[in-house]
Amino acid sequence: MTEIIVALITGGMSLAGVIVTSLSQRRKIEHHLQLSQAVTETKLEELTREVREHNNYARRVPILEEQMRVANHRIKDLEDRK
Repeated sequence: MTEIIVALITGGMSLAGVIVTSLSQRRKIEHHLQLSQAVTETKLEELTREVREHNNYARRVPILEEQMRVANHRIKDLEDRK
């Protein structure tokens, strides 16, 4: 009879140890995932900012090209007058 009680106590303590370890690991993993998510969000925000900046340049370049074309045409006209 005492062997059964000892076995139950040992099994219960082992189960409690497994539960505590499992909960501890779960907390660590959740913390790591939250940290990774925060880093990912920060990188995504930075990339979004860079894309917006690039798009701004992409809109301005054709305007600059047109202005250069007009300026080159005016220079050519001035050179032809001489």
